[in-house]
Amino acid sequence: MWDRLEEIDKRYRELEEQIATPEITSDPRQLQKLAQERSGLEDVVTRYRQYKDIDQSLAETRAMLGDETDDEMASLVKQEIADLEQQLERILEELKLSLLPEDENDKKDIIMEIRAGAGGDEAGLFAADLFRMYSRYAQSKGWDIDVINANESGIGGFKEIIFEVKGNGAYSRFKYEMGAHRVQRVPVTESSGRIHTSTATVAVLPQADEVDLAINPDELRIDIFHSGGAGGQNVNKVATAVRITHLPTGMVVVCQDERSQLRNKTKAMDVLRARLLDMEKRKQDAAVSKQRRLQVGTGDRAEKIRTYNFPQDRVSDHRIGLNLHNLERILQGDLDNLIDALATDDRAKQLQEQLA
Repeated sequence: MWDRLEEIDKRYRELEEQIATPEITSDPRQLQKLAQERSGLEDVVTRYRQYKDIDQSLAETRAMLGDETDDEMASLVKQEIADLEQQLERILEELKLSLLPEDENDKKDIIMEIRAGAGGDEAGLFAADLFRMYSRYAQSKGWDIDVINANESGIGGFKEIIFEVKGNGAYSRFKYEMGAHRVQRVPVTESSGRIHTSTATVAVLPQADEVDLAINPDELRIDIFHSGGAGGQNVNKVATAVRITHLPTGMVVVCQDERSQLRNKTKAMDVLRARLLDMEKRKQDAAVSKQRRLQVGTGDRAEKIRTYNFPQDRVSDHRIGLNLHNLERILQGDLDNLIDALATDDRAKQLQEQLA
């Protein structure tokens, strides 16, 4: 780690020297490129140099302790040593984390897909609960929610709902939600008071730009039809709903939430592009080490990542063995404690792998 930090410091000094040369200052494009690289290294270099300064101060202070005979002064020196050691430990942890590679998708907008699983109507109601939970969490962050397609179950639930979350850092927080969620409670449809277990799956896809993935228009079949509401009745006399089929994979995307055919088509293409990019990423992930895939579980849709237990007022995340109470508050969108714990565990696993 120290060799790498020294290399980063050396590269930072080289960049400063290059940026100061007349050849670079007269070339705006090259100047911007080098300035961006320097900016990306600045935080790490600042911490590294701070660490070295404090480490040197610590060595000098320890030397003072050996020469000190006055008890009161020795006590003050010992306290300063303890303070410096604490500062070194804090900066060391920051340095370790700063060396972890950034997820290139973290700052992207996302597409989320929630689908009812086992449990019939109750699973659909649970899917609606998850949608409300994520919507409120996004709103608390100042992010925008935009529904792409919703297939309602008829009693206030969803068989499926697909929506966009637009906001800087959306993927960095919501990526820990992918997988199967389980609820244990007495359904409103249950007359005998018996506890049921139902599931819903959550997919989180980073929004893919056109440069991320090129789609051949000849490989698409696009159908236009009338938007339908619950029960299948037409709710729009003009055909604006769009169904896009990606012929090579058989993947089908439907968007009928907008009144504009063009807007529905654009949204459907966004979903298709995100799904195809996710498919490619999964193929790549299959080739990496098992330890790296343990980051947040395998991401398998069938893997139960969390249980919402109403009788015990408890939410349990099975990936990190975390149990939190006040379930209702969590379902109202208070997810930061849960997501922070998952992010911390994720970074710890990455750091362990890197140091190994």
